Amino acid sequence: MSAAKVDELVRQMENYLECWKRFNFYMNQARSKKFEPEDEVEFLEVKSLLTQELELIFSSMETSNPKKEDILSIISDAPSIRYLSEQGDLHLRALENQWHKTYIAWQSLLGQLKVQQRQTEKKGLFSSIFKK
Repeated sequence: MSAAKVDELVRQMENYLECWKRFNFYMNQARSKKFEPEDEVEFLEVKSLLTQELELIFSSMETSNPKKEDILSIISDAPSIRYLSEQGDLHLRALENQWHKTYIAWQSLLGQLKVQQRQTEKKGLFSSIFKK
């Protein structure tokens, strides 16, 4: 993978993880039952971004963890903040646990990409030194 492609994928993954954190923020709002109608709209936007970016990321690289089906399951199990707020604590804990496992898998994948990014940078540095 070219250095530019790796750099772009790292940036994309970092942005994706920020949306993933935002999803967790809304789960916490559901637990506290403190949310406004605007939060519902923003939650839907975050879910849309997560779903669309997921397709872009998976089309750019192969990975077995996290699994696309697991991610889509988490997103679809949270149709709205209101819905989550009406669920029992066990349901929210299970969803939060799934979210956390996926979050850690994304962080691991990002770490692997950063290793690849550094290796690509080193290769570029060495080749520029030896070309002189």
